[in-house]
Amino acid sequence: MTHTHDGDTSETFMESLPETSNLPPKQKRTGWIWLVILLLMIAGVAWRLTHLKKDGDSHGGGHGSGSSSPIPVTVTAATSEDFPVYLDGLGTVQAYNSVQVNARVSGLIQEIRFQEGQEVKQGEVLAVIDPRTFQAQYDQAVSKTAQDMAQLESAKILLARDQDLLNKNVLDHQTYDSQKYLVAQLQGSVQGDQANEEMQKSQLDWTQVTAPISGRTGVKQVDVGNQVTGGGNNANASSAIVTINQIRPIYVSFTLPQQDLEMVRGPLLAHKPLEVRALDRNNRTILSTGTLSVIDNQIDTTTATVRMKAVFANEDYQLWPGQFVNVRLLVNRIPDAVVIPSEAIQLGPDGSYVYVVGADNKAEMRPVTVGAAEGGMTMVKAGLKIGEVVVTDGQYRLQPDSPVTTLPPKSGDHHPLKKS
Repeated sequence: MTHTHDGDTSETFMESLPETSNLPPKQKRTGWIWLVILLLMIAGVAWRLTHLKKDGDSHGGGHGSGSSSPIPVTVTAATSEDFPVYLDGLGTVQAYNSVQVNARVSGLIQEIRFQEGQEVKQGEVLAVIDPRTFQAQYDQAVSKTAQDMAQLESAKILLARDQDLLNKNVLDHQTYDSQKYLVAQLQGSVQGDQANEEMQKSQLDWTQVTAPISGRTGVKQVDVGNQVTGGGNNANASSAIVTINQIRPIYVSFTLPQQDLEMVRGPLLAHKPLEVRALDRNNRTILSTGTLSVIDNQIDTTTATVRMKAVFANEDYQLWPGQFVNVRLLVNRIPDAVVIPSEAIQLGPDGSYVYVVGADNKAEMRPVTVGAAEGGMTMVKAGLKIGEVVVTDGQYRLQPDSPVTTLPPKSGDHHPLKKS
């Protein structure tokens, strides 16, 4: 390709124009008008190309170390803070205790004394089964006990008399022994009667279905007038009355990878309480704060995870059985860690780095080793000292030794970690 200057281009263009001296006057004027328009267009293109070149030189100089125009950047100083180390997992809320209340005797439901969703206390009556049959059976047992006890008392009096006669050699031993064995027999009968009386009393008491634990009732599973079948905890749908869940306190069950087990097991075996936070599905709002209570005694070989449980007071009912939550387990707090805003960390082909601004207001590209990030802040393990000033905004225009003019961080950009 042949390169020509703008002036040469104009001359070449002029030479290439057709001869106009032999044209009529009207056509001459039209030709000159078009000629002026073309010349103006050429001049505009040349001006534009010249300014584009200058702008390119100006922007290119901003990246080089030889530019004399400082680059404005936002900076902040590395601070020393106690940096928390969290392990994250997905958890499920579980009732602290959960009991299905069943009828222990068969009969007709006479009363329901609770409201669905009501808080109940242990021992509180929830339902009443028609007690008339059980009352009659109990009364029979009481009367049979009284009858046998009367016979026993009579036999004891006769035995005492026989003992006196035997001592006087008036009564033979066979008659005395028969009376003694009769007393023993009646004593056994009375004991059996008393046992039957206790059983009938229990049956009568079970007609009042009470809450085995304190907690919140669910949806009732039977109404007044229905027949229920007793049998304790047998899998009989007709015997179930309601389910009670204890949700204050409450459990959150979650899993962590097996490689994190050592970080958790050490403090737990040392009886050091580990804080656990339950967050909503967006992982932003803390619903409740509790304490790790137990680590499962084995690792799940199919998932290479270990199950754990944390207990929460749940006084405000933020956690509900069956709810999915994000779990954050605080396993350590590193004192006096070097901390900078996360936006200062840049990733290059050789790893992470930051731009450090020295006393000469020049940018220095510094490789760093970073640790955990939390709350918009990142812990720097190596490569940076407390108090050194790093660039948090404007790094894309910088190169090593670029002159900078520093701006303080915007209000709200730097949030120190909460010492919770």
